[in-house]
Amino acid sequence: MGTPQPSEPAKTTAMLRRSHRKTRRLPRRAAIGRRSFAATTRALEGLADAGAQVSVHVKDLDTGAPVLTGDDHVTLPIAGLGIVPLLIEVAARFEDGSLDPLEIVERSAVEPVTASGVWRNLRTPIFPLADLATLAAATGDPLAVNLLLERVGHHSVRERIDALGLRRTAMLDRFRDERGPDDAPHVAVGTTRELAGLFSALVNSKVVDPAVSAQVSEWLSLNHDLSLVAASTGLDPFAHEHDAHGLLFINKTGRDRGARAESGVLGGPRAGISYAMIVGFDDLSIAHRLRVHEAFRILGLELMEYAH
Repeated sequence: MGTPQPSEPAKTTAMLRRSHRKTRRLPRRAAIGRRSFAATTRALEGLADAGAQVSVHVKDLDTGAPVLTGDDHVTLPIAGLGIVPLLIEVAARFEDGSLDPLEIVERSAVEPVTASGVWRNLRTPIFPLADLATLAAATGDPLAVNLLLERVGHHSVRERIDALGLRRTAMLDRFRDERGPDDAPHVAVGTTRELAGLFSALVNSKVVDPAVSAQVSEWLSLNHDLSLVAASTGLDPFAHEHDAHGLLFINKTGRDRGARAESGVLGGPRAGISYAMIVGFDDLSIAHRLRVHEAFRILGLELMEYAH
């Protein structure tokens, strides 16, 4: 995936303090210059004042300078966003020949997951591993993810995460319909600082090697979930690889009850940026949920302004 054209480095970083302290208002630092994230900061402050945990990190792709940060060191649940290290491990194994991308695996090899997913509704009970990676990246299919995790081994994903230098990110478990007391409480956890850095490294061909970076970026470019940050891009969820207006975009989202997460890269004619945002909230009503989704869309609008 190409690197966006160079731009002027951003001049400021908007800082947010610990968001889980609902009795303290988050301090703001005004942005200097035309491209600020003031609306995003206000939206996140509002969520934090209502008791949500918020974390955000946005960085310029060319300079590496952060342009918006807030609690970006705090580890939070990230649900399906946490499969990105698994995809990296699978791509690395395809590349070094230790895993055959055409190896056929059967759906029945793992326990059913009936709460979500595409494959559970398909007639075919088998897929090659390469197609499972595509399905996992494009739709977050839990059966595809679980089979890939079963095939490469949880320990290998942990080792890959360590090799990538991710100290506060972990894939803890597979997808399940129900989580018992003996199961990990979440599929995955992570920080926005590490996730934004990981996506930056992917598009700059620095994850494992250029071939692996390109393969994972290609899989992620197929992601259908453009309903959070990406809702503000106007891209077609089912065909956004070659945008007529020159947008370069890859992303991955994570959703669970009371948790929303997204990380990705947006490149436009003026700048390229990597971003990550996580919000943990009380999912007490549709209104609570929609307020969180709106904050992601506000970030998307300001990312578009920055890139364009």
